[in-house]
Formats: sequence, structure tokens, C-alpha cells
Amino acid sequence: MADPSSYRPEPGQIPDSPGVYRFRDEHRRVIYVGKAKSLRQRLANYFQDLAGLHPRTRTMVTTAASVEWTVVSTEVEALQLEYSWIKEYDPRFNVKYRDDKSYPYLAVTMNEEFPRVQVMRGHKKKGVRYFGPYAHAWAIRDTVDLLLRVFPVRTCSAGVFKNAARTGRPCLLGYIGKCSAPCVDRVSAEEHGELAEDFCDFMAGRTGTYLRRLERQMTEAAEEMEYERAARLRDDIEALRKAMEKNAVVLADATDADLIAVAEDELEAAVQIFHVRGGRVRGQRGWVTDKVEDVTTGALVEHALQQLYGEERGDSVPKEVLVPALPEPVEPVQEWLTGRRGSNVSLRIPQRGDKKALMETVERNAQQALVLHKTKRASDLTTRSRALEEIADALDLDSAPLRIECYDISHLQGDDVVASMVVFEDGLQRKGEYRRFQIKGFEGQDDVRSMHEVITRRFRRYLADKERTGEWTDGEDTSAGAGPVSAEGSGPALTDVGEAPLTSSLKDEDGRPKRFAYPPQLVVVDGGQPQVAAAKRALDELGIDDIAVCGLAKRLEEVWLPDDDDPVVLPRSSEGLYLLQRVRDEAHRFAITYQRTKRAKRFRAGPLDDVPGLGETRKQALIKHFGSVKRLRAATIDQICEVPGIGRKTAETIAAALAGAAAPAPAVNTATGEIIDDEEPDTTAGFPGDPVTAGAPEERRGQET
Repeated sequence: MADPSSYRPEPGQIPDSPGVYRFRDEHRRVIYVGKAKSLRQRLANYFQDLAGLHPRTRTMVTTAASVEWTVVSTEVEALQLEYSWIKEYDPRFNVKYRDDKSYPYLAVTMNEEFPRVQVMRGHKKKGVRYFGPYAHAWAIRDTVDLLLRVFPVRTCSAGVFKNAARTGRPCLLGYIGKCSAPCVDRVSAEEHGELAEDFCDFMAGRTGTYLRRLERQMTEAAEEMEYERAARLRDDIEALRKAMEKNAVVLADATDADLIAVAEDELEAAVQIFHVRGGRVRGQRGWVTDKVEDVTTGALVEHALQQLYGEERGDSVPKEVLVPALPEPVEPVQEWLTGRRGSNVSLRIPQRGDKKALMETVERNAQQALVLHKTKRASDLTTRSRALEEIADALDLDSAPLRIECYDISHLQGDDVVASMVVFEDGLQRKGEYRRFQIKGFEGQDDVRSMHEVITRRFRRYLADKERTGEWTDGEDTSAGAGPVSAEGSGPALTDVGEAPLTSSLKDEDGRPKRFAYPPQLVVVDGGQPQVAAAKRALDELGIDDIAVCGLAKRLEEVWLPDDDDPVVLPRSSEGLYLLQRVRDEAHRFAITYQRTKRAKRFRAGPLDDVPGLGETRKQALIKHFGSVKRLRAATIDQICEVPGIGRKTAETIAAALAGAAAPAPAVNTATGEIIDDEEPDTTAGFPGDPVTAGAPEERRGQET
């Protein structure tokens, strides 16, 4: 525990101007990011008597080992920089809202030549229009099914679209009038784009225009005695009205607004957001957070606004944002929102009328969300605590293993040997810290040697990180077997593609998360005595003696410890055993997934895969330009150079590689004996989305481990 006075800056050193500050721990990791109108006044609050600080703030300043700041011109710039740094460094003491689910959106891919309507989750993509979020994906599909009568926009995947274009036959939706079938040129790209724009306008709440237009067309058709056309328009109007009725009117003046409500106690807070467009509730979402700092309701609202609109632009930021409490000060936040939208945004507290009543509804939802979250967490926390205590008792550990890492080896009869590392912290998965390894130290099937290699590589990187961050003293022995091993030392390279991290930052000086920065209290291996002995031997060779090791054997679910001839048998009803099983099964799942990915890639391998320096993007550009590998093989170097991104030297390399590769045998229809036209796109080129050879002998008879 650090004494804040040991790193407190002199008062004269801190500028009296707006800025953003960062607290770092002894390992130079950023643990807190904040902004201030006056850096001098704000930072002074952290260095008062510890007894007068909020308990969580006191924990933060005693965990920190240094503080630094950056001066900016305005409070709006400070707000923007604070948001960017929180996203970049993921500080442990900042308020971070967690979605209670991954919400589905109705998305229109306006960045494509023929826009597609589909359900999307996850991060938003540039050039895609989003509507929602919705509570359930089926609600989106019901709405789209109604609207396709009036706006027959494409909904098929790229594969279905290309197949229809190749055969000249549209899919079923094209035949029943729920798709305009641009795949077979029933409409042009421009006409289909206009349909997609109309669809987006309707979903954005501009519904009156289309209803009036259709009613006028229906009346004209009836007057001209075109009764079938009039009946079809009548059904279209009914479909639009049904789609509108799915969202009841809550604000009569067709308001576009987001309503944000907060429910909180001393430890946690829940946020609920209602998205109102055209006076109707178009989406809802909720977040929860631990209050790791002493914050007001206004500060919680400010953090929610940053997360909600930090990546948004234009109409995604509504004209009006209604909140239970205003951030202090409110002007920079309002100016920031206005900049995100490109026009004025009103940020205020509703005082009366329909908006006040709707805010009360949102607040009730927030209260219910907090109660439900606390009920689940109380149960989970009790169970997880008991499980960790049982593991500590069974393995004779000094304390509960708050961080557990589990390793598993996977291969198919000795081919594509890979390993996985999964991480559980406080009994919960930390998927952002999962890692994958390719076994490169030897060929063939040997789970024991593979486990030794993986443990060595993982903890060699950990020791190298410690050495880089200065945790090793000058007089400490850093020779092999007694300290950190150089990344350039013997064994597999640590920076090759054999390690496929899910995050890739290694810049310790900037405080970003590192690949192998945190050691576990317990290493679990999937296997028995041999695997445990290999893992322990790897740690001993690196001079690491403060990390416990155990193995969980599948046959009888026995827990094996190093140098013990008899296993530890936990009761079948033990929460500790259940947690170890979950950790082991997750490592097995992650390893199998990676191994299958590598195997599928090997099956799809084609002649272009052997061309050095040719990535997936340029491979796809070549196949798109020529249509097949056969045509590419027949092309001249000058013709290959016509492909964007392909220079003459690369073209010569491609031509030489294809000339040396044997041409595939022609495909034969076994039912008729007919040679299938080999002018079809070559599926051996090895591109994402190409079909994989089904029923490969190795896949049928092999056993995955």
C-alpha cells in the first residue's frame, strides 16, 4: 500500500487550468482517469487526510504510485480526452457500465451496392444505419416481415445473393414480392438504394409521408377502377399501420428523445435508457456498474452519456436528452453532444407532462433492474466465494485463488497442435484475457511436451514484462532458471504468429493492458500427473515458485498436485469441483474452436496461399477480378497488374507460383459422368465463405483432443 504523500506533486507544479489526469500503479498501469475544470483544485482533493476520503477513493490513491496530467484548452476537450483514455486504458477504478445483454439492432448496410436489412449485434460499423436496440431479435424480424410488403429490400446473405445472380433465379422472397430481386436485375442499384432509403426514413419515424402517399395512390387506383392494385395498396397501408402499432405512442408531439434514468445505492448503480423516435419507444437498454469511486448521480449520468454517444454521430444523437440529474458543469457536456450531432441538443430534466410521466416509467425499470442484478449477484457471489475457499482448502493454498488460468492441448491425430489459455477472475470468465498458442517446438503428438512449451512461453513473457517494467531490482539474479528469460532466448519465439492474443498492446509505459502482465494464483492443466509434472517443471526452470499448479483428469474428475502420488478427490457436490470443471471445460472448448479453425483453413488452402506477402484482401481482389484461379493462371503479368493493389513484382511472383502449382483435376458429376464446367469460381482458393470439402477422411475418422 503506497503513501499518497510519497508521490504528491508540489502545489506550484499543478496548473490551474482544464485538463485530464491519470493515476498509475507501481507497474505503470493506468488505474484511474479523470477530468477537471481546474487540475490544481481537483488533484488537491485526492491528497487530503486519508480518513476524510471515500473508502473507494482511499483505496485508489493508496494503490496508485504516481499521477500525471495533460492540459487542454476547454472543458469539452477534457471530456473528449477523458472518454478516449478510458476506452484505451480500461482503468480499474473508473465507472464502467456493463450491458446486461447484447442487444440486437435492426441494421441496413447502406455501405453496400445493394443494401441489406438484417439483425446485428456487437460493435457498430461505419456506413451501416442502425435502429433499436430491441429487446428480442424476433421482434425485429416481425417488423421487417411486415415492412417488406411496402419496402422490398434485400435481406439475403452475400452467398445467396451471388448464387441467385449466377443462376438467374431469385430466392423465394423474390417470387412472393417481398424482395425487389436486384440479384437478377429486376431493379437497378439506384432503385434498390432508394427503396433502402425509404425503409430507413420510415424506421426513423417519418411515417406520415408514406401513409399519405399510399392512401392517395389507393384512391386514384379505385377511381380508375384498378381494384386489384387498390386492394394491394390497402394491404400495404394495413401492414405499415401494424408495424407502427407495435410501438405505442408515448409522446404526442412526435418527439425524438432519449430518456436516461439511474437507480443506485452505496455500491452499485443501474442505468435504463428508452429511445423514443417519432413519439414512439423504438428501443430500450440497460447497464449496471460498480461504484468504484465516490460519484454523484450527475456524474453517473455523464459517464452514461459518454458511453451512449461516444461513438455516435448525426441523427444517432437525438435532439433531446432527458436525464434525472444534470452533470456538473452541464455546459461542456451539452456542447459535446451538440458537436456529436452537428446541431443543437437539449440536455435537461423533465418537469411536467408526458415526458415527466415517461421518465417515471424509465426510473421504475431502472429500480427493477438494480434489484434483479443484486439478487443474482448476491447468489452468485456467495457461491463463487464458497467455491474459491473450497479450492484453497483442498489444495492447501495460503489464500483463495482470485485469478485462475487453465491450459488445454488440442490436435487431430497429431496435426494442427494448438493450446488454449483461459482466465477466471473471482470465479468469472475474463474472455478478454484468453490466449491461443500454436505448438511449434516440435512435430507430432505429445501432450506433455506441448504443455511444457506453452507454460514456458506464457511465463517467460510474464517475466520479461516484469523486467521491462522495472519490477526486478538491479542486484537480482535474472539468469535462466532464477529469473526472467530473455524473449530472444531459446525456445519458440514469443512474438510470432504462434501466439494469437485477443488483445495486442505491449506498451507498458503508457499503461495499456499487456498480454501476460498479471500472474495467476493457480494454474490448472487439463490432464493428470504427466501434464501437471510438465507444467511444474516449466515453472521451476523459470525460477517461479509462488504459483500453485494442479490438474483435473477427465476420467474420474480427480485433482492432481505436483509430486503427489495420490489425487485429491473433491466431493461431487463441491462448489470448488464444479468451478474447476467449468474452468477446464472452457479451456477445452476454446482449444477445440481454435484447432477446428486451423484445420478448416488447411482444408481450404489453395495455390494463392503459397504466394509470399499476399494477404486475404488482395487474394479476394484477384479472384473478384478474374472470376477463378484458372483464369488467373492463364492471365499475363500485365493483366494481373491491372488488379488494384498488385504491383509488377507481386504479379510476377503470383504468376510464378501458379505456374509451378499443379492445376486441379476437373470435377465430375458422379451421377451422369458429366464434366462440370470448370469456369465456375475456384473454391480451392482459400477465401472466407468458400465451401470446405465435406467429409474429409481425417475429419471422419479422427478424434479431437
